[in-house]
Amino acid sequence: MKKIEILGLGAGDLEQLPLGVYKKLIQSEHVYLRTKEHPVVSELEKEGFYYTSFDSVYEKHDQFEEVYQEITATLLKIAKTEPVIYAVPGHPLVAERAVQLLLEQGPEEGIEIIIGGGQSFIDALFQSLKIDPIDGFQLLDGTALKSSQLQINQHIIISQVYDQFIASNVKLTLMEQLPDEYEVYMVTAAGSSEEKIAKLPLYELDRHVEINNLTSVYVPPVNEDEILFKTFAKLREIIAELRGPNGCPWDKEQTHESLKKYLIEESYEMLEAIDEEDYDHLVEEMGDVLLQIMLHAQIGEDEGYFSIDDVIEGISAKMVRRHPHVFGSVKAENSEQVLQNWQEIKKQEKGGQPESLLSGVSKSVPNLIRAYELQKKAAKVGFDWQEITPALEKVKEELQEFENELNGNDKELKLAKREFGDLLFAFVNVARFLDIHPEEALFETNQKFIRRFQYIEEKVKESGKSFEKFSLDELDRFWDEAKAKGL
Repeated sequence: MKKIEILGLGAGDLEQLPLGVYKKLIQSEHVYLRTKEHPVVSELEKEGFYYTSFDSVYEKHDQFEEVYQEITATLLKIAKTEPVIYAVPGHPLVAERAVQLLLEQGPEEGIEIIIGGGQSFIDALFQSLKIDPIDGFQLLDGTALKSSQLQINQHIIISQVYDQFIASNVKLTLMEQLPDEYEVYMVTAAGSSEEKIAKLPLYELDRHVEINNLTSVYVPPVNEDEILFKTFAKLREIIAELRGPNGCPWDKEQTHESLKKYLIEESYEMLEAIDEEDYDHLVEEMGDVLLQIMLHAQIGEDEGYFSIDDVIEGISAKMVRRHPHVFGSVKAENSEQVLQNWQEIKKQEKGGQPESLLSGVSKSVPNLIRAYELQKKAAKVGFDWQEITPALEKVKEELQEFENELNGNDKELKLAKREFGDLLFAFVNVARFLDIHPEEALFETNQKFIRRFQYIEEKVKESGKSFEKFSLDELDRFWDEAKAKGL
C-alpha cells in the first residue's frame, strides 16, 4: 500500500517530542520536512538525522498556497514509488495547509495518509500565557488574515507569522478594529527552552526582530466599549438590550407599523447627506438607517418570526445567486447584460412571469418614483416612444387639457386634479428619456428654493421690517439677488 506518514515535531525542543515520534524520525532512512527551521531538527542532526526540507520552495513562490500545492504534489509523486515520512512543526492537524491537501488528494491517487503524533503549539501557548480557552478563542492564519474574521471579544491566536512582511499585514489588519496602542503579545517557541514572549503595542508588531516559523501573535480579548462599538455584535447586543425587560420603554413599545415613518424619514435624510457630499453627515445618517433595520430585525426575533441572521443570510444568498458573472461561470461584458441576467434570475425566483409586468412596483414608494418605475417597466416590452419629441408633445397636450379644466365650471374644476396628475406623469416620461430621476430633480429644486427663500428672510430681517411691509416685487428682487449669487 502506498502511503505517506505525517509526524509532528512538536511546539519546541527535543524534550517535548513524544518517544514514538522520536524513534520513527531517528530510525527512518529519509524524512521530508516542511522546514528545517525548528529546534528539534538541529538537535536531531547531532544524532545522524537525514532529511530533505522544502524551505527552498518558499523562495520560489509569491503565494503560500502555491508553496503548499507544490509540497503536496512532490510528496504524492514520491509516494507512488516509496513510502514517505513527512514531518511538520507542531501537530500535523493544526495550521498545516499542505497536510489538509494531502488528506484531500492522497486517497484520490490511491495513497494512504497516516497522521502521527506531535504536540500542538496551542497547548504550550495557553500554558505560557496563562489563559483559559474556555472563555472562547480563535486560531487564525497570519498568511491569510482578514478583518472580517476577528472576534475581538475573544482570545485571538494568529499563527504562521513567519517574517516581518506577514507581521506587517497582521498589524494593519488588526488596526482596522483595534487602536494602534492596543497591547498584544508575540510568542516564539512556546513551552521550549528557547521560548520568548514579548508584550508590545500593536503599532510595533512588525518592528520586532525575533520572528521565525515558531512565532505566533496573541491578542487579548477586548472589554472596552469604545473599541467594541465598532463591531456588529456589539450593535446587536445594544438593540437587544433596548428592547429587553430592563430596556427603554419607547423602544419596547415599537412595532413594524409604528416604525415605518422613521425609516422613510431617515432614508431621506441619508439622501440629503449624499446630495450635500457631506461624508461625516452621511456616516451618521447611514447609522440611523441601519438602526431602523436593526430594530425591525429585533422585533422579528422577539416575536419568534425571524432575526438579523435570516436577513443577512437572505441578502447574501441573493447577491451570490443574482451575480453568476462574479460568483459563477456566466459572462457579462457590460451593465446591460448584468441587468438582463438579474431580471431573468429574478423572474425564475418568482416562479415565472408575474400576473402583470407592473406588479413589482411597490405602492409604498413616493408616487413620483412610482410613476418613473411604472414607465420603465412598460418600456422594457416596447410600450414607449423611440425618441423624446412625442413625449414633449404629450406634455403640451396634457398642459392644454389642464388649462381647459381650469377655465371651466365648478364641476369641471374637480377634474383638474386628474389632469394635473396626467401632466406630472407626462413630465416624468420626459425626465426618463433624459435619464433624469424626477425625485432627485425635485429634491434639488426644493433645496434651491429653501436657499433662496432663506436669503429673502435674511434681507427682511436686516431691514428691521416684517414680511407684510414688503411687496411681492420687492421680495422678487431679493430672490433675483440670491439667484445672481448662485444660491
